[in-house]
Amino acid sequence: MGNKILCVDDEPMILEIYESAFKEKGYTVFTATRGEEALKILEKENIQVMFTDLKMPGMDGLELCRRIKKDNPIACIYAVTGFGSLFELSDCREAGFDDYFTKPVKLEALYKTVEDAFEKIERWKKRQ
Repeated sequence: MGNKILCVDDEPMILEIYESAFKEKGYTVFTATRGEEALKILEKENIQVMFTDLKMPGMDGLELCRRIKKDNPIACIYAVTGFGSLFELSDCREAGFDDYFTKPVKLEALYKTVEDAFEKIERWKKRQ
């Protein structure tokens, strides 16, 4: 089983793009359309790399990130949104996001980010 990635977005088409792109690179991909659904997946699966939309019904991406970081501080979590602003950027930092992308995101940028994230997590694990 390859490295696992969780993608959270309320648009199923976006999730399909993530899923096929990351699976093609050998990753195991989990998807959720809501923050609550993502937390349920994380109860069962040890996933350290995540991409989440910010604007979703119910729990937004900021709240989701805060909850995940509380239990899993070394997780690499990336915000992806169609509505980028400086104000939102500071909120993302405060919530614990590792980085921020605006839609549409180039897949090459995501691939590089994922590779870097898994390397960073390996370094953390070796220190423990």
